[in-house]
Amino acid sequence: MAAYRPLLRQTPLVWRSIQSSSTKAVLQFPRYASPSGGARSRRGGGGGVGRFVGGLLIALAAGGAVLVYPAMTKEPPKTREAHIEYEKPRPLPHTKEDSRELISSQHLQVKKSWEHPGVYCWGSNSGRVAAPDSTDAVVKTPRRIPYFDGQLIRDIKLDKDFGAAITERGDLVQWGTGFSKENPTPTPTLKGKDLVRLEISRDRIIALGKDGSVYSLPVAQSDQHVPAKPTSSSWSFWSSPSSINYRLLKPSGLGWGESIKDIASGLEHVLLLTSKGRVFSAASSTSDFPSKGQLGIPGLTWATRPKGPYDQPHEILTLKGFKVSQVAAGDYHSLALEQDGRVFVFGDNTSGQLGFEAEKEIPFVDGPIPLPVSKMYRGTHEKPCVTSVAAGGANSFFTVDAARIAGPNDAPGARDLGRITSDVWACGSGIWGSLGNGKWTHVSLGPSKIKSLSGLSEFDEKTNWVVPIRLAYMSIGSTHAAAVMRNLTNVGASDKTSDQDTNWGADVLWWGGNEHYQLGTGRRNNVATPMYIGPLDGGKGDAERGRGDETHRLQIAPKTTVRLGEGGKGRKATVEQRVECGRFVSAVYSAP
Repeated sequence: MAAYRPLLRQTPLVWRSIQSSSTKAVLQFPRYASPSGGARSRRGGGGGVGRFVGGLLIALAAGGAVLVYPAMTKEPPKTREAHIEYEKPRPLPHTKEDSRELISSQHLQVKKSWEHPGVYCWGSNSGRVAAPDSTDAVVKTPRRIPYFDGQLIRDIKLDKDFGAAITERGDLVQWGTGFSKENPTPTPTLKGKDLVRLEISRDRIIALGKDGSVYSLPVAQSDQHVPAKPTSSSWSFWSSPSSINYRLLKPSGLGWGESIKDIASGLEHVLLLTSKGRVFSAASSTSDFPSKGQLGIPGLTWATRPKGPYDQPHEILTLKGFKVSQVAAGDYHSLALEQDGRVFVFGDNTSGQLGFEAEKEIPFVDGPIPLPVSKMYRGTHEKPCVTSVAAGGANSFFTVDAARIAGPNDAPGARDLGRITSDVWACGSGIWGSLGNGKWTHVSLGPSKIKSLSGLSEFDEKTNWVVPIRLAYMSIGSTHAAAVMRNLTNVGASDKTSDQDTNWGADVLWWGGNEHYQLGTGRRNNVATPMYIGPLDGGKGDAERGRGDETHRLQIAPKTTVRLGEGGKGRKATVEQRVECGRFVSAVYSAP
């Protein structure tokens, strides 16, 4: 420390004061800030520090003034004028029809279905079914199949590997790689049979003729052309020699005037419903014989089958005496609806698709048993009556009209007695959301109500009464489904009515598996509750009429007689749009 003392003596006191306590600095500072020259000379020129500090403060003040001055002298910003954006002007109507198209997306959809009949398809395209002329793996939104443009289709069925349709003339058209890998485009096959109804199994097509004949033919084109070809035993206006190998499924023991009026097929079996309400079943595939009870014949297996063709029809004797009005088939199970509203179920029940809890010891039921529908309405004071059945994959669906009946506490003549509520019930596998009840369940313990399709009603202006909204029909695919509503529709807009009078069609709701974009939403997520999708043209027509930023739902045209083509200048025909759900593929088509 002694070495530093000479240096400390030469250091001005102000710096030494910094080294000392703060109290000393305060006492000394006024002394060095004094203007007395003698003091400054006595302290070794300490006044230089004061001038330095003062100069520093003046510099800071001047710099701040330089920075602040522009902001103080700058003119204040002008207030921004509000800019009002009005709705973009829409095209002005020149005719009543223009006005209707401008105000209603539904009117435009109905009109387009008349002007451009045909087939829209979407979903899996691994088998060139949704878009035969494209190699895209999937078709995410509805796309027209050009081959069917301008055509009316009696029926259509879709698998991921092959498709089949019946033309307006009653001929069969097939396409897809399951039909032909070399040429998967639509090709006419079975002609001259006046076909009206189609079903498909794993490897065969089952077709119902207008005369009640049932034809079974291979899916693959290579299996259709073999030396042995049957000759046509029935004559029709378009009859011609058959060039396709097929088999006739003809039940024995049909009564006078009795014929097959409807068919329903699973992957291995087919149900045949006669005009007198009898039900027959037969094998519908050459790959496997039905072995899960779906034929409804107790004890019938490949080993115990009677002599004769493997696909010979067998009458389901358990249903004899009941007049069955409708049949439906899933992959491995069957449903039969009796005209009085009773339902019989049989076949595979590993997912609870027969309407009761699955049991490991009893995976299937090989004979028809009644479904206890009344239990579904226990304690509700409603009497149920099943009005339709539908099935597909591992799912079953029932529509029910429930009539309000008097309860023990109801006064005589209560106002709502007899009121009808229309409900929809589902059972089976729901892992893809295909039950439509908002739940994702592998197995169902019993039928559950699809609430968004049940208890609906609307006001009917013609009757001045509130009426229930029922389903027109359901189409069930392997993992997804669609329901067409029987809501009020209108197709009466014409030159004689107001320009505000528009046409509108039937609502369609979709739900279930969407792993192959089969719901048509453009997205891939599964949906567990019924929902709407957009128009078939993807909203192009709405955008052209100034509604590009609006969202509208798909509606399909109800059955009516119109003139087809642009401006209604084509041929006169009775036409409607119908919906079809297949195995990972969907379609909307124009039907006669």
